[in-house]
Amino acid sequence: MMPATPQRPTPGAFIATPAPGRPGLFRGSSMQQPQPPPSLSAPAPSLTPIERAARTINDMLAKDKRYPELESYISTQGASGDYDRSMSPAWTPFQKLRTYEVPERIFEQVNMTQMSTNMGLFAEINHAWVTIDNQLYLWDYTHPNPELVGYEEQPNTIISVKLVKPRAGCFLNTISHLLVVATIADIFLIGVELHRGAEGVHGLTLYQTKLSVSVKGLIVSCIEGSAKTGRIFFADGRNREDIYELHYQLEESWFQSKCSKTNHVSQSMTLPTLSLFATQKTASVAQMAIDDTRNLLYCLSSNGTIRVFHMPNLTALKCVITKPLAQIRTNCSHFVRQSELLGPNSQIVSISPITAPESDQVSLMATTSTGVRIFFSATSGGYYTDPTAAPNNMQVRHVRFPPSDGQAQAPSPSNQVQRYAPMMPEGTNSQSLMTTTRAHRYAPGSFFCFVRKQPEGNESLFMSAPHSGIISSRGVTQGPRYLETSQLLNLAGTVQDVGSVTEPFSAAGKPLGFGNELAVQFDQPVSEYAILTHNGIETVRRRRLVDILASILKYGGGEEGDVDVKKILLDYGRSETAATALAVACCQGSDIGPDSRISKVTDPEIVEAARRIFIEQGGKPTLNENSSVDGISVENVLASPRHDGIAIYVARLVRSIWDSPITKTVKTATGLSLQPAHQVPKLQDIQKALVQLQEFLEQNKHRIEGLGGPEALGRVTSRQAEVELQGENRALTSLLQLINNAIEGIAFVLVLFEERLDDIVVLLPADAQGKIQKLSYQGLFSTKEGKDLAKELVKAIVNRSIMKGSNVETVAEALRRKCGSFCSSDDVVIFKAQENLKKAIDVGANAERGRLLLNDSLRLFEQVAKSLTMENLTAAVDRYIELEFYAGAIRLVLKVASELDRGNKALSWIKDGKPGNDIRQEAFEQRRACYNLIFKVIEAVDLASNNQGYVPEGVVSQISRRKYEAYEQINNSEDEVFQNDLYDWYLQKNWADRLLEINSPFVVDYLRRKSEDDIAHADLLWRYYAHYKDWMSAAEVQFQLAKSPFEIPLGNRIEYLSRARGYASTRSTGFAEVGRNRQSRQELLRSISDHLDIANIQDDILQRIKVDSRLVGERREGVLKTLDGQIQPLDDLYHTYADQAAYYDICLYIYHAADYRNLPNVRNTWTNEIEATHERAAAEKQAAPWELVAYETEKIGRRVNLNENVFPVNIILQLLLQYDIQYYKHEPQQTSGRGLFGPGASSHADDEGKTVCNNLTWPIDVFVSLNAPFETVVATLESIWYAQEHPFGGRNRKLLVKWMIYAVEQWFEASRKSGRAFGSEENALGVADLLRVVGAGDELSREYDPHWSERARVLGEQVNAVVR
Repeated sequence: MMPATPQRPTPGAFIATPAPGRPGLFRGSSMQQPQPPPSLSAPAPSLTPIERAARTINDMLAKDKRYPELESYISTQGASGDYDRSMSPAWTPFQKLRTYEVPERIFEQVNMTQMSTNMGLFAEINHAWVTIDNQLYLWDYTHPNPELVGYEEQPNTIISVKLVKPRAGCFLNTISHLLVVATIADIFLIGVELHRGAEGVHGLTLYQTKLSVSVKGLIVSCIEGSAKTGRIFFADGRNREDIYELHYQLEESWFQSKCSKTNHVSQSMTLPTLSLFATQKTASVAQMAIDDTRNLLYCLSSNGTIRVFHMPNLTALKCVITKPLAQIRTNCSHFVRQSELLGPNSQIVSISPITAPESDQVSLMATTSTGVRIFFSATSGGYYTDPTAAPNNMQVRHVRFPPSDGQAQAPSPSNQVQRYAPMMPEGTNSQSLMTTTRAHRYAPGSFFCFVRKQPEGNESLFMSAPHSGIISSRGVTQGPRYLETSQLLNLAGTVQDVGSVTEPFSAAGKPLGFGNELAVQFDQPVSEYAILTHNGIETVRRRRLVDILASILKYGGGEEGDVDVKKILLDYGRSETAATALAVACCQGSDIGPDSRISKVTDPEIVEAARRIFIEQGGKPTLNENSSVDGISVENVLASPRHDGIAIYVARLVRSIWDSPITKTVKTATGLSLQPAHQVPKLQDIQKALVQLQEFLEQNKHRIEGLGGPEALGRVTSRQAEVELQGENRALTSLLQLINNAIEGIAFVLVLFEERLDDIVVLLPADAQGKIQKLSYQGLFSTKEGKDLAKELVKAIVNRSIMKGSNVETVAEALRRKCGSFCSSDDVVIFKAQENLKKAIDVGANAERGRLLLNDSLRLFEQVAKSLTMENLTAAVDRYIELEFYAGAIRLVLKVASELDRGNKALSWIKDGKPGNDIRQEAFEQRRACYNLIFKVIEAVDLASNNQGYVPEGVVSQISRRKYEAYEQINNSEDEVFQNDLYDWYLQKNWADRLLEINSPFVVDYLRRKSEDDIAHADLLWRYYAHYKDWMSAAEVQFQLAKSPFEIPLGNRIEYLSRARGYASTRSTGFAEVGRNRQSRQELLRSISDHLDIANIQDDILQRIKVDSRLVGERREGVLKTLDGQIQPLDDLYHTYADQAAYYDICLYIYHAADYRNLPNVRNTWTNEIEATHERAAAEKQAAPWELVAYETEKIGRRVNLNENVFPVNIILQLLLQYDIQYYKHEPQQTSGRGLFGPGASSHADDEGKTVCNNLTWPIDVFVSLNAPFETVVATLESIWYAQEHPFGGRNRKLLVKWMIYAVEQWFEASRKSGRAFGSEENALGVADLLRVVGAGDELSREYDPHWSERARVLGEQVNAVVR
């Protein structure tokens, strides 16, 4: 600490009179130690980059799963009619693929018939069918020259055909489907075996089942099958609303034949008809649809009535709800008061179930002949009821009108009072979908509406789909809005059938997130649909957002393209746009080529345009001001939308495997077996996409903000921008690491699947086997447990390869090539090293081959030192000690310790004083754990050396040689952390003598660092320097010891300083003097001398206080303890001790040490010193007090080396002369003034009380003895002569003349010995003039002072002789 503000002017404190080249008094205390640098305090537990990236991926997946459910955006509006109908072909929600023509052989068969023909689609198996009278033909419509598969083995005209799933266990496993064929006489089943290939189904085989039942009297126009239970239902299409079920089994029973039918509606139809039921039914079943997720069968009658049947078990079917068309219209009127589209002329033409995973409440959509869609809910009363429970209520939840045809809405009658008048949706009277003939809805909302404007004309197809961007973005803040994108496609003919080619869409297994088409863009096949007309089969596919952007960039261009990009930004947000642009830049976009095939969009212009959008529209990182972390911190940074776009893209690439286990257990003929949970081609596709992404980011990293490297920081303009850029860089680099881990992780899984997985897993430890079956891809990519399991698997692979006789290096190279750093070959090398170590044990440590194997194992271990676990290292060291391979063990441990801390964090932590709660301490502890193994080796080798038997002189034993090799490794190590830990261990063992024998700079650094906290180490350090004759360094250490805060007595500190001054004055030759210069040596010597002066002053005060009786009690003990410790600042010594205790001589010493230049204070202190000395002599009753005054003055003068600032000769001479005049008389007639400090009249009475002093010249003798400059002495006397001030006036002028004569005499004698009188001619002339003037006075009378008169005359002649 700096000293407190002094209460009075402090010596050396005046800026106006600084000491040239000397440190000021207020410099930092010599005892003050330099402050250690601030410690790198360990932050709160933070995520690793991989964990941070995995959390980001999980956040993005969770965001996709929060996509609004269907009910949330249809039930809140009641009615809607909003469509996004862009005129640009790039924005259409669907894209026409190609048209497949009907084979010519079909037309040939049609021309040969005279009766009925019917056509249909089995889109899910890429086949179409046609019935010609009693013949059934199927063909693969995707094949350019398909083969017709016919069934002509029955004589009756075929009415309808349906492809259904069979009941489980009823047929062979190869029979995946059944053809239900209804004729005018019977209905029968045909087994279907599909032939699948890489492209899907490419053929089929039909099998007779001999399962049929009579349906005479019925015209079976509707057939529906349950894929879950295999139940088959059919209905009469003429004038009945009965629902029949076709029962089938392989064996007959007592009460049931192999095939039969049941009427679930009119079960008492064989009874006599009562008059109550005499009314003839005119309605018939127009359509049936099954929802297996709710166990419901929906039935649409020709009169528009919707009936709901519940299937509580495998046999029953109960009608639970009947909803007439009139009631439906009434329900709709609650949402829309007036609409021509819901008038009496509108009919329901089709129904489409909505499954439970898509919506909890909404279960059915019906389409009217006017194009209006009506959404229903079928509930059983409770909100959270079982979806498979029987419903008892069915209500309209939403009315969806067709797109507006441009006509104005019909106004409400003016006289009608409306309590509530919500805004009418668009299209309430639109004729755009008049007349709708049929409609289909496919999850998650793809709507196909077939419209016939002219009775005999071709039909057109209206297609719409939910706008995922608007629904998801508005759902977060404003509530979802039901907006669809739509288009109109003109068909070449009349529609016969339509079907979904791909599997039903599902982005999630529950309503929330189910309809997120954006989430599955890169993970699921694009939804594709087939439409059969009389002229052929047309296919369309759902367009992904990535395809739309690719089309915009391909066909838009210019300003129009920029507008489209801005529309995407507005509709989908910046993050989604960045993800989509990134996907296009990575060639994920697709389009229809000239050959009507889907191909990837790889045009360089499109890829470059997407790259620009990704970079330029990616946004910037921002600070989250609502964060819990205060201040501008990286933790507060919200990454840019560009970062989120990358995360979204990665999340959607890996979404299907992220949380999925890597393996699954499959029951085989030989038992349970582990198989891949995902197909290898799927994994390869994901890996390929990730590699493309990685390459893109690597190629563009200098253009992407946050990946540009350190040079990007040079472009920031504020601290906030710098922190934002750092946060962006942290987030992006974390994602890059995860991408790399995912690529290599998939490669590792593919390596696993190349072998028999069961054979590999069985080689794992028991606990690891269970973990492998639960390990997910996320765990493999981003967790330590996953990596540990991967290492176990690597070992298992190597073990299996070795057992098979494979070369370990070959396996390692294969792993390195396929998996890279994720599945490092280091583990294989470790295994090889352990194998060599085991072989060395078997061969013997002293055998030549055994030593070769040991050295080979050491070489291998060193190659993978960074990957060695503590368990492996400890095991290897124990084996090496057992085999007396001490040097190898030490070398390996040092290598591992170095690799554990390649940044040398442990050393910086040690040099910073080992601050607590520091993140670098962990690195030190890791290295220290390794060094403990070396200490174990040292103890083992010392014990072995001590226990060896008698060794003849001149013979080096084997153990001695190995001990020498071990210590050679230790002493030659460049690991400073190890050396420091080793020295600590030596001192703990009381082996300090070993340190003095080690000639290493590490010892010096170690002792220097330790000496800051321990005096023993500091004392050992200067002894170490002195041992090697480095005197300058020894002096520096002793100097620091003298200034240190250790509890060292002042006498010892003075001893350290004295010895240090001696060492610093000794010049040595050798390496110790390299780099030192004379100036540094002189500066050190001066600093030591300054502190030694201060210490001596402090010791003077200490010794003075010890004998001072004025200070008593606790105060005395405290003062003595303080003074007998650290060297105090001069300021404290002056104000606290010397000045207060009236130690004026010591005050003068302090003035000298502080280079104090305030002459008035110095004069006062000298006055006080002379008075105090006189009083002390008088108190001691000394006969001649002037002798003590002369002695003290001379002592002070010698100690301060006549420093003119502290020992001003002119002032001190004047004070001594005044003192002499005041207290002493030299002749009876002498008179003097009354005192030194007050004027008074001269009188003979003033001589009373004065002591006779026989030595008149003692004041002059003091200065002559000190070799004070005579010029100053004589000049001072001359100035007093001319001034004639009190007390040198009157009779005292005679004394002044005598003092001048004596001073000139002494000057003459002293100067003559040096060769020239008075030093110069000018001085001689001045002295001659002075004597002439003085001699002209009457102060020296020959009568009264003949002796002095004669001396004056002789002196004058001598001076005149010099002048002449």
